[in-house]
Amino acid sequence: MGKAGPSAQAGTQVWRRTRNAIFWTLLTCYGIVTLYPFLWLVLSAFKTNEDFYVRPFGLPQVWHSENFMKAWDSSRLGTAFGNSLIVALGALVLTLFIAALTSFILARFQFRWKGGVLAFFVVGMLIPIHSTLVPLFILMKQMSLLNTYWALILPYTAFALPTAVFVLTAYLTSVPRDLEEAAFIDGTGLWGLFFRIMLPMSIPALATVTILSFLHSWNDFSFALVFINKTALKTLPLAIANFADGYQTDYGLTLAAMTLSVIPTIALYLVFQEQMMKGMTAGAVKG
Repeated sequence: MGKAGPSAQAGTQVWRRTRNAIFWTLLTCYGIVTLYPFLWLVLSAFKTNEDFYVRPFGLPQVWHSENFMKAWDSSRLGTAFGNSLIVALGALVLTLFIAALTSFILARFQFRWKGGVLAFFVVGMLIPIHSTLVPLFILMKQMSLLNTYWALILPYTAFALPTAVFVLTAYLTSVPRDLEEAAFIDGTGLWGLFFRIMLPMSIPALATVTILSFLHSWNDFSFALVFINKTALKTLPLAIANFADGYQTDYGLTLAAMTLSVIPTIALYLVFQEQMMKGMTAGAVKG
């Protein structure tokens, strides 16, 4: 068969360019739709209540940067930031430590009740979190843990563990057995195998677990509302809720406080985004 004529090649190039233009146009539209809520949040943080009602989707008529300082001072956001960091990081450390050890055993060893243990964690992913508020409140009261950091750290850890174990077990299962055998030949024990080989290799999965666990602990409102009554121990979502009462809401200060609250989560994602993508796609492609 002969080569395609100039007209056929030109038609192919036009179709390819059109297809690429459509693809990038759709991708750009999706990006705008995805980023618009965050952009609206930041822009609205510079408005007054009057400006917010008159121009809810427009640019601020006057940029009130003092909203951030007012929000920080009026609702003790500094203390709330510290409390949220203590709770989120405490739950994160416990989750990573327990999930990493559990996943190492489930992924690299064979024992009788392995399937039952895996099923136990999978079932844990299906439990509605907020359906446990009442029994957890009774339990925390009996253990004298109400109005303490542990009243939040322990439940956050418990509900983050099923997903963490699921992700880490799936990742560690994909690690070749040859590395494990070579480590034992070199005289490495179980703890050495875990800390020197398995843990460094599972960094992508650990980054995924870190982001998921931190976001849940950082953004949770209902557990903090039920288990914490002391003003000095209130977390960031409770402090932001103080800007709204039964009569009115100061939207400028509320949105300014919310803008400040999302900065740590965005920074965390930017730090771990590459490792998170590797962790989420691990095992999807063999080769």
